[in-house]
Amino acid sequence: MTTTVDSLATATPIQMMGWKFRKHRMAVAAGALLVGLYLIAVFAEFVAPYDPETRNVAAMYAPPQALHWVGADGWHVIPFVYPLRAERDPVTLRLRFTEDRTRTVPLAVCAPGEAYRFWNLLPGNRHLFTGTAGESVHLLGADRLGRDVFSRIVYGSRVSLTVGLAGVSISFLLGLLIGGLSGYCGGWVDNLVQRFIEIVRAFPAIPLWLALSAALPATWPPLRTYFGITLVLSLIGWTGLARQVRGKLLALREEDFAVAALLAGAGRWRIITRHLLPGFLSHIIVSLTLAVPAMILGETALSFLGLGLKPPVTSWGVLLKDAQNVQAVALYPWILAPVAFVILAVLAFNFLGDGLRDAADPYTR
Repeated sequence: MTTTVDSLATATPIQMMGWKFRKHRMAVAAGALLVGLYLIAVFAEFVAPYDPETRNVAAMYAPPQALHWVGADGWHVIPFVYPLRAERDPVTLRLRFTEDRTRTVPLAVCAPGEAYRFWNLLPGNRHLFTGTAGESVHLLGADRLGRDVFSRIVYGSRVSLTVGLAGVSISFLLGLLIGGLSGYCGGWVDNLVQRFIEIVRAFPAIPLWLALSAALPATWPPLRTYFGITLVLSLIGWTGLARQVRGKLLALREEDFAVAALLAGAGRWRIITRHLLPGFLSHIIVSLTLAVPAMILGETALSFLGLGLKPPVTSWGVLLKDAQNVQAVALYPWILAPVAFVILAVLAFNFLGDGLRDAADPYTR
């Protein structure tokens, strides 16, 4: 999109940020990737071919099945996989899987499969893809109980991606409220808040996470544990934003527009929320975007260590608990597939934040 001198002169700050952001191709691609990941999380029941707890005893530790478009009979419009044939190794007694090239299993797109309830509300049985003729398809392999890894990753994205947004939302409110009061009021209020922030930041993050997570009752249901983990991550993540808000308010509270609002009879809360915070809203948005990956990594680390979410809840961190066994990882490396999705999500948020940071100052080149 080209911009003229007249359009630049009359453009709003939001429009200028949009023009600058679209020039950052990596950030645009990262934003599109994140939209795709969150759409997968929203429509997990439809995208996943199987329920995350569905077990196929015949496919325990089955390797990933590659998609093919070219077979012995030529090109196929709809991809297919070769079915797996299990054989017992006579020496190690371990199941070995080989592709049966004598027949193919075409994927059925938007076809009926396992029944589900979308968000536990609407019944359905259509899936993005399934195997035909009763054959199972495991694009990313299966775990030790024969559960489809791809389906479990899709369902796990719903928890791992939303815990970041929920945690950042709470951190956002705490950071704006406490940092705003500290920066605008100053004096003993500022000293008290800053000393408290220094105490919180003095604790090592991982041990503090572990201590707070261990305080959650083991008898809590999965949903309550989810919100508990979100609160744990939020109670630690608000300090950085609070200090940034404090620094910005210290610089802006003596500006003419803030003094004029005070002389006009506006209260402190109105001056902070209606006059000062909008002045650096773009900076806050960037900070929040960069804080989401930390929340995702925090949930993954806690669940991996066994102090976060636990089965039957499915998250990327819970899935990685199977990777604690080094021997299992060496023999079945596809159980590390959730790591790739964690890396993709974290990198996408970082690239998006980088693009938003550049767009927040549209006058720079």
